[in-house]
Amino acid sequence: MKTPLLQVQGLRKQFKLSPKQQKIEKTKDKVRLAVNDLSFEAYEGEIFGLLGPNGAGKTTTLRMLATLIRPDAGEAVLSGFPITENPDEIRKRIAFLTSELKLEEFFTPNYLFDFFSEMHHVPPEIRNQRKKDLFEIFGIDKFAEVKVANLSTGMKQKASLAISMVHDPDIIIFDEPTNGLDVLTAKVVTDFLLSLKEQGKTVIISTHIFSLIEKVCDRVGVIIQGRMITCDTLEAVCDGMSLEDRFFLLYQQVMGDQE
Repeated sequence: MKTPLLQVQGLRKQFKLSPKQQKIEKTKDKVRLAVNDLSFEAYEGEIFGLLGPNGAGKTTTLRMLATLIRPDAGEAVLSGFPITENPDEIRKRIAFLTSELKLEEFFTPNYLFDFFSEMHHVPPEIRNQRKKDLFEIFGIDKFAEVKVANLSTGMKQKASLAISMVHDPDIIIFDEPTNGLDVLTAKVVTDFLLSLKEQGKTVIISTHIFSLIEKVCDRVGVIIQGRMITCDTLEAVCDGMSLEDRFFLLYQQVMGDQE
């Protein structure tokens, strides 16, 4: 029986709403429960997908796993280290990429790759080979000395992916990895996700794109309003339906129960 590389148990996170946010969202609630008692597992050599609509709590969940924010309750253990007790050890072992985190536009991909390699104490000879391989995979080699500000949206995303992998992490956490990308760049990214799986890496992605889940994920958790509605293999979650049809059936059931 496989041992999970990531174990998430009862994660919970709420945020205070400012008067302005209350007005925008037309609510009198002073807090929003973003993640509510969330539990799941991910195993070595698999791609796990968190599927849900915007505002479901996907990004908040991944930010907790990446130790950027602290859960109000619950725990997650990555490679044997609890996120609430060993954030430094976890950061050594993960890559975290989200559209909210931008590369500094004044610098070049070449400089940034070297800079973050030094932060992770990657020896120069390993850094140089890793950079060569990743820049070739993503077609960054021709743009290595171009400032990030002058790169296309797709090239910025590919540079971000390459730089997130400078330390060869065991667990890769990507928030909406293909969001806003053209079809060619999206294919490069999805092919890269599959190659990470072949290397035995554990990949966690969040998305609202059904086709991405169907193409790359071994298992999927459906998250709606901060709660895990179902979590299993892709085949078991679909239950004989398309993923899209199954998701909307679950969504209607959840929202109907609240009426």
